[in-house]
Amino acid sequence: MHSKTLLVFIVVTIISCSDNQAGIHEASIKDPALLKSKGIFNPYPTIAAIPLPPGFKRVDTDSNSFAQWLLRTPLKKDKTVYLFDGTLKRYQAAQYAVLDISTGNKDLQQCADAIMRLRTEFLFASQQFNAIVFYDNDHTAYAFTAPYTKEHLHQYLQTVFRRCGTASLAKQLHRVNMKDIQPGDVLIRGGFPGHAVLVMDVAADAAGNKIFMIAQSYMPAQDIHVLVNVDDRSSPWYHLPQGKQIETPEYVFEVGELKRW
Repeated sequence: MHSKTLLVFIVVTIISCSDNQAGIHEASIKDPALLKSKGIFNPYPTIAAIPLPPGFKRVDTDSNSFAQWLLRTPLKKDKTVYLFDGTLKRYQAAQYAVLDISTGNKDLQQCADAIMRLRTEFLFASQQFNAIVFYDNDHTAYAFTAPYTKEHLHQYLQTVFRRCGTASLAKQLHRVNMKDIQPGDVLIRGGFPGHAVLVMDVAADAAGNKIFMIAQSYMPAQDIHVLVNVDDRSSPWYHLPQGKQIETPEYVFEVGELKRW
């Protein structure tokens, strides 16, 4: 979603999103012992290192897929979430871990922007340059063109963040059934602002029961973070919903809002 609108805060459920900083941002505290003493230490270096509940195994995905790239996403030792301007996010109870991905120093990389950023970084890393294209709400295309450099990529993303958001991304993606959830899928409600979270990982047990992990940015732009399960805040794993809604720490989605690239 885009923080080109004012955020309306509701104490438990916030109705919008976004995040910050462009360049890998260092934790405010580098001493692991001090982080542990403050209860904000993350022991897992990547998404793949986060343990699964007993009896669950990650779903099989292609070695060159977006899903596998997401598993290699690095995590910070410090679980604190910072805004784009370096200040602390006011609500610090939503995150299980923080991705070691830059946010930039402008209030641009919000919820949908963070998802487009991660998707773009994967396509760039795999040299699928022609696949890097996003559309604004009027369906104007913004394609990444040569030179295929990191500097040009970040300039391109600044334009995308300003022109595209949840409303346009929701139109670009394709609806899928919740029972078919895969890593890389997006829970999204297009709107102004709307909100979106990215499915980082999916696992299943022998009976076929699935669990999934999601990450978000929010409004204002902030560190991308893995969300805790609101029913068990010691865990980042969500079970497939039994009802029609999926409650996250700062937003409630409908099961029909799962989409795919």
